[in-house]
Amino acid sequence: MEGAYYLNTEKDLRSVGRVALIELKNESRYPQISTDVTEALYLAVQKKQIFGLTVVTRDAPEWRGLHSDLDLTPSLNQLSVIRDTLKCDAVMVGTITGYQPYPRMTIGIRLKLLDLSDGNILWAIEQIWDSADRSTEARVKNYFQSEIRSGFAPLQEELVTMSSLKFIKFVTYEIAETLNPRWQVKKSRNFRNYY
Repeated sequence: MEGAYYLNTEKDLRSVGRVALIELKNESRYPQISTDVTEALYLAVQKKQIFGLTVVTRDAPEWRGLHSDLDLTPSLNQLSVIRDTLKCDAVMVGTITGYQPYPRMTIGIRLKLLDLSDGNILWAIEQIWDSADRSTEARVKNYFQSEIRSGFAPLQEELVTMSSLKFIKFVTYEIAETLNPRWQVKKSRNFRNYY
């Protein structure tokens, strides 16, 4: 996943405080996928224990009342209203840019974590996961070996790329892994050296 995401090196994610995860927009033809991905993403990010997290559905009264599209650049006044209404320090917003369960599983996701105090992007990712891609297959195998209990047959690894819920769990696991606080980020060409 290196190079597929952005992490602001100027701010430590551990100092963010409370984050509201806004239910993802859905540009696919499958309406349920938005709820499934949002729930799986909530669990995966919560396991990282970096900041407090709450889910806000797009039909929640407090979100509907904001009339805000955070894909655009909101004003500082809008950010302040969102912060006061949702009682959070940052929001995680995004879009499912595409989803296809067959003939092969693919999902595209664009996400960003927006600091409500100044409007800066703290973290962002945009990626397409394709179960037929060799690098995705290798990452699924690594995920299965490192995160799933031992004793399962290799056939179970294939289930991750055939079951939409298991594939979503894998995708959200990978997304959460990119949310590393500054002290965990390895040196790379994409980030300044801050050790």
